[in-house]
Amino acid sequence: MQFGRTYEEFEIGAVYRHWPGKTVTEYDDHLFSLLTMNHHPLHLDAHYAAEATDFGKNLVVGPYVYSLLLGMSVADVSATAIANLETEHLRHLAPTFHGDTVYGETTVVDKRESAGKPDRGIVTVETRGYNQDGTLVCVFRRKVLAAKQEYLDARGGRTPSHPRNTSRPQEGLA
Repeated sequence: MQFGRTYEEFEIGAVYRHWPGKTVTEYDDHLFSLLTMNHHPLHLDAHYAAEATDFGKNLVVGPYVYSLLLGMSVADVSATAIANLETEHLRHLAPTFHGDTVYGETTVVDKRESAGKPDRGIVTVETRGYNQDGTLVCVFRRKVLAAKQEYLDARGGRTPSHPRNTSRPQEGLA
């Protein structure tokens, strides 16, 4: 399995389908909401959501859906990136509810060489998230500062080598 891409490996128009999807549980939504201090009852209080909202049930907090899709895209897009430069045009187009499964895909929209550093380039991608019914729930664009192969080679390759275990086995354990 490939983990990340160099600048040279990105092709405008390429589509990366991120797998597997993630079924969003009530626990996921509540934990994310509480960790980020978003205590809105739409996300945390089933009675409130049933009585006071158009949805009639809890809505998954939007930044969790975005974070989930961003995380899904790492292996295909930014695992070898130098930096995430910006996120733009983040839109939530349909609600996500507890029990929905989110799937993601990313399209390479643009790429250009860095103006000041010849060993890197800027790649623009658009990530879309769909639920289990194929409904588009979230879309965003981001720019990634992608390493060129020469950048990685100068630092020992695509990933650091795995540390070797040089310790001796303990007596009586084998």
